[in-house]
Amino acid sequence: MHRRTFLSRISAASIALPWLLERDGLLAAEAGRTPVKPAFDAIYDLTPKAPPHGARATAMIDLFQFGGPSQMDLFDPKPLLTKRHAERFPGEVSVGNTAGNSGLVFGSPWRFGRHGQCGMDVSELLPETAKIVDDLCHLRGMQFGTNAHDRGAYLANTCGPTPGRPVLGSWLTFALGSENDSLPAYVSLTAKGGLPYLNEANWHAGYLPNIYQGTQVRNAEPRVLNLDPPPHLAGQAQQSQLALLQKLNQSHYQQHPAELDLQARIASYGLAARMQQKAKEAFNLADEPEHIRRLYGLDNPDTSEYGERCLIARRLVERGVRFVQLLHDGNGDIDWDSHGRIIKGLPQACLRTDRGTAALVIDLKQRGLLDTTIVRWGGEMGRLPTAEGASDHAAWGRDHNGKAGCMWMAGGGFRAGLIHGETDEWGHEAVDGIVTAEDWHATVLHQFGLDHEALTYKADGQSYTLTDGKPARVLHELLA
Repeated sequence: MHRRTFLSRISAASIALPWLLERDGLLAAEAGRTPVKPAFDAIYDLTPKAPPHGARATAMIDLFQFGGPSQMDLFDPKPLLTKRHAERFPGEVSVGNTAGNSGLVFGSPWRFGRHGQCGMDVSELLPETAKIVDDLCHLRGMQFGTNAHDRGAYLANTCGPTPGRPVLGSWLTFALGSENDSLPAYVSLTAKGGLPYLNEANWHAGYLPNIYQGTQVRNAEPRVLNLDPPPHLAGQAQQSQLALLQKLNQSHYQQHPAELDLQARIASYGLAARMQQKAKEAFNLADEPEHIRRLYGLDNPDTSEYGERCLIARRLVERGVRFVQLLHDGNGDIDWDSHGRIIKGLPQACLRTDRGTAALVIDLKQRGLLDTTIVRWGGEMGRLPTAEGASDHAAWGRDHNGKAGCMWMAGGGFRAGLIHGETDEWGHEAVDGIVTAEDWHATVLHQFGLDHEALTYKADGQSYTLTDGKPARVLHELLA
């Protein structure tokens, strides 16, 4: 009997073996992925590691708004658009849908107000976010480098426009490990409708060892598959089998010391066993007091799905999880991609996310976690100042815009109440305080005590970095 067959027969369910083998690419080769041979002096694990420099942040929650939220309708008001509404736009815009571009100026249908001591502009669509603006570091000068969803998402998550690269969460867990040995270091909270755009690429470790890949957590029970042992393995029987497996694994590793990824794989299987006891507790919201459940909007069907994931993200971070991301599904459950009928779609997206987003920042702050936790809100692109769609204004939308958009961070040493950057009078292009994907990634690593040029993965005689030698600078003007 082969060793793998033996393991799967005696305890596949109890240690989530099939899931882990598939995740590690051992059941089938992953399409489009080229293996990278690691350096032979490396050891891969999730033990906590001190950063080489002083760190302001120890964890991150990424609220990634797939689709491209419209900056001139949410955070960057443009009076000229309102004044020139429905007139011919005087310049040229780069559009993805040429046939659908009307070329007419589209003034925002929504009112703006200035909020907080910082006087940040926020649309009436985001009343809860308006209450936390003094905790936000708001970037109005984002340049995304592309008008395409896939390239924009790759740039936002991996600092490169093509698939196969490690995402930010994988780099952070590779560098720093985990503060909790009973939960994954990196968790991806997906929505009820299914996998998000680009599927598993959103939490993929790329050429890094698979132990640094994110763990998908579903929106419904069971949140993590294969955690429960079958009845005949529960209790002492399982403990005895796990002890035997540990001995077999260690013996196997000693016989194959050159297979450096093996040690990481063994560690991940042990994590799966420990998760049986800890994971369900972390994802169980029943012990949260009623006022916290209301804060996150769990009492409202419009806000409960997203709010629940925000609350789980807080629970994971306070239990030592290094990186948590919230991702939308692929069925338009939260649709920021406003090609048409933005008057209907954008308010729905804001309604579903606004309360949970604000609650997360408030809750982290009141628990003393915001100082060391970065919260990021943003998408992979912005929108254009011109209308896309038919002559019916109610059907108008906005096409993609990679030259301008908004993003904000809170906590983790970013300056609170800061409004950074500016777009032109039309909101078409960033003109001041420009921030690129490379700048942003370099700055996040800096807050974790890491140097984007020094943090390397060595393989095949080559050193890989998150920014891979592209122009990038730490944005010290954003830091407290």
